[in-house]
Amino acid sequence: MTKLTQWLWGLALLGSAWAALTMGALGLELPFPCQEVLWPLPAYLLVSAGCYALGTVGYRVATFHDCEDAARELQSQILEARADLARRGLRF
Repeated sequence: MTKLTQWLWGLALLGSAWAALTMGALGLELPFPCQEVLWPLPAYLLVSAGCYALGTVGYRVATFHDCEDAARELQSQILEARADLARRGLRF
C-alpha cells in the first residue's frame, strides 16, 4: 500500500466519522458545546496541518548543510566541460 492510499484511507475514515457525528447518523445526541467544536474541526485540522508543514519546511531550510566539496567539484567539472567544448569549436 502506497503512502497516498494510506493517507486517503485515513482521511476517508476521519471524514466519515466526522460526518456521522455531525449529521447524527449514529443516533448519539452530543451536547451543544461538542457540536460547536465538531463543525469547524476539519478547518482547524487543515490549518494545523498547514502550520506543521510550513514549520517543517522552515526548519529543514534553516538546518540545510551546504556541500562545499561537491560544489567545488561540480565547478571544476563545468570548467573542464567548457574547455572540452571550446576545443571542439563551440564558443560561449
